[in-house]
Amino acid sequence: MPGNRTRRSCATATVLALCAVLTGCSGSGESSGGGKVVLRYTWWGNPDRAARTEEAVALFEERNPGVDVQTSFSGYDAYKQKLATQAAGGDAPDVMQLDYRMIDQYASGGVLLDLAKQRSTLSTADIDAGLLATGVVDDKQYAVPQARGTETIVYDTKQWKDAGVELPREGWTWSDWADSMRALAERTGKPGGTDPGWSEDAFEVWLRGQGKSLYTKDGKLGFTADDLTRYWTFTDRLRREGAVSPAEETTQLDGTVENTPLGRGGRALSDNNWDAPSSGFLALVPTGVTLGPMPSGEDGTPGQYFKPSMFMGIADSSGHPKESARLIDFMLNDPDAAKILGATRGIPVNETIREDLAPELKDFDKTVADFQASLDGDLNDPPQAPPSGDSALQTTFQRDYDQVSFERMSPREAAEDYVTEAKAELRS
Repeated sequence: MPGNRTRRSCATATVLALCAVLTGCSGSGESSGGGKVVLRYTWWGNPDRAARTEEAVALFEERNPGVDVQTSFSGYDAYKQKLATQAAGGDAPDVMQLDYRMIDQYASGGVLLDLAKQRSTLSTADIDAGLLATGVVDDKQYAVPQARGTETIVYDTKQWKDAGVELPREGWTWSDWADSMRALAERTGKPGGTDPGWSEDAFEVWLRGQGKSLYTKDGKLGFTADDLTRYWTFTDRLRREGAVSPAEETTQLDGTVENTPLGRGGRALSDNNWDAPSSGFLALVPTGVTLGPMPSGEDGTPGQYFKPSMFMGIADSSGHPKESARLIDFMLNDPDAAKILGATRGIPVNETIREDLAPELKDFDKTVADFQASLDGDLNDPPQAPPSGDSALQTTFQRDYDQVSFERMSPREAAEDYVTEAKAELRS
C-alpha cells in the first residue's frame, strides 16, 4: 500500500506470532529490540493524508523518544475489511481510525478501550460536547472524534449562475430545492442534481428536518414505512420529471466523486455529498464548484448537522494504553500536529486549534472551513453513533431504492420491504 510504514505485515494473530519468531516484528503490547514501546496505528485515506500523517507521527516520535509508531493505511473498503479481520482475531491495532458506523459494533464487541481509563492523558476539554457524545456507547467514551464534516449541496458554480436560478441558501427547504432542480433541468437540459433517493445520509437530513431520526436512543428505527414512502415518492417524482439523475446514473454511485453525475462530465449540475471529499470535484468541474447548505424542513428546522468525519480509538487488548492515549492526544490537541495535518481529515474538532488554524488554511481547505463557519450555531446536535446493523442497512437502502428508480417496485412496496429487513437486522 502506498505510504505504508509498517515494517512487517502481520495480518492475523497466528501470522503475527510466527513473524515475531522468525523476523522479530512487534505487535500490540510488544516492545522493539531497542527497548522502545511499539504502537501500531492504522487509518484509511489517500496518499496526501498519508504523507501528512507520517510527518505528524514523526514529530510525535521525536517528542516521545521511547515510543516507536508503526503505521499503515489503505482505501476505506480495504481498511474496513482488514480491521474487521484483525478485530475478530484479537489482533486489533493499538490506535485505529474509526468510522461513525464502526463504533457501536466494536464497542459492544469488546474491541475498544473505555477511554475514561486514560482521562489524565487524553484531553477532550476543547471538543464540543455534542460531537464528543457521538463516541459514547452505553455511557462509556469508546472513541473521540478527530475532525468534523457536514453534508452539502455542491454545485457547478458557473452553470448554476448562468441558468439564472437562485443559489442555495441557508434556510431553504426541500420544496425550494425541488423547485431549483426543476428550473435547472428546464433551462439547461440537464438534471439539476443527483437523485438523493439512493442516499441514507440525505434521507437522515430530510427526517431530522421533520423532527425525526434514523434511530432511537435504544437502537431501533426512528421512522416508519410511511415516512420512507413519502421520501421515496418525493424523489421518485423528481426523477420521473427529469429534474434529478436517471436510474442508470444513480446505479453508478459508489461513494467516489468521480462516479457522480456531476463528476462524470457534468451530467448533472449538483450533487449531495460531504464537504471535505467534495474537493475531488475541483479536478472534474473545470469552472469550479461551490458548497451550499442542505435543505431544511418546511418549517425551517435544520436537518443538517456537524458529523465527526472520523474517530480515533484504542484497542482494549493494547499492552500500551497510556502511550496510545498520548498519541491520540497529540493528534487532536497539539498545535504543531494540527498545522501539519491541516484539513486532510476534515476541520479539527478542537475548538482552540480550529480557530488558530483557520487563518492559515488555503485553497479547498479554506473553502470547507468557511462553509462550516457559516453554519456554526445554526445546526442541532448530531445523533449518537448508529447501531452496528446500520452498515448493512446502507446497502439495503440503496438496493431497495434501485427497485423504485427502475420502476420494479412502488415507493410504498420498497419502503415496507426496507423497514421489515431493517427491524430484523437490528434485532440480530
